[in-house]
Amino acid sequence: MTPRVSALAAALGVFLLLASVAPALVRAQAAPASGLPPALRNVGFDPQLSAAVPVELIFRDEDGRPVRLGDYFGTRPVILALVYYQCPMLCNQVLAGLVSSLRIVSFDAGKQFTVVAVSFNPRETPAMAAAKKQDTLERYRRPGTAAGWHFLTGEEAAIAALTRAVGFRYTYDPQTDLYAHASGILVLTPQGKVSRYFYGIEYAPRDLRLGLMEASANRIGTPVDRLLLFCYQYDPVAGKYGAMVLRMVRLGGILAALSLAAAIFLFRRREQHASHTRSSGVS
Repeated sequence: MTPRVSALAAALGVFLLLASVAPALVRAQAAPASGLPPALRNVGFDPQLSAAVPVELIFRDEDGRPVRLGDYFGTRPVILALVYYQCPMLCNQVLAGLVSSLRIVSFDAGKQFTVVAVSFNPRETPAMAAAKKQDTLERYRRPGTAAGWHFLTGEEAAIAALTRAVGFRYTYDPQTDLYAHASGILVLTPQGKVSRYFYGIEYAPRDLRLGLMEASANRIGTPVDRLLLFCYQYDPVAGKYGAMVLRMVRLGGILAALSLAAAIFLFRRREQHASHTRSSGVS
């Protein structure tokens, strides 16, 4: 065996060794926070993965027309943002973080997915929703995608039913006339079931893309995306995708084996060609 083939074989051995001894990932779930102010004790997300949202609920869109929540499901995954449009800070950050991430993702709103923002303040109006939609579209800056963004308002009963179904808890403070609430977005399947939660105000474009792919049952995305899904797994506690080290090592071993096989094949072909050329020259 030539030195080149020997080196490739050694590399394959290293990959296979790593695959056999790579430790499993251990997830540590953080203990619930204590000592919170009273206004924040009933605020947060209670993840309801695979739960169905009540699609029969009636809201009003940004033009004031009554709409069924189910009107936005059926063909594409849905990103759901629970916010209120007059929020002085956090809700604006949630929407800004969503737009910032989606500007990097190659999928387009209205084509591969739909965005639905629902105000949990029953006093807000379609005019407020329309203003927030306009501001969001100016930030998104993708022509022809306005039909993929929907900003809804609704009655208290409909809001309560939706937020309860997805495990979103919030409280109203009459002294400040503000809401205390969690921050995050959800990805739902085209059938209206909760697929993924992403917490906070910043969402990794890779995670959001993978979440949309999984929610669509891999009907969107590329073969490279599907390869990433093999190597990354959603962590419902963290609300993020994490690398599956053992899978990545195994995939590396497979790729190394294929590379080695290809190298050996090419090397032998070259040797046979060279031998045939020498034989022809002698004769």
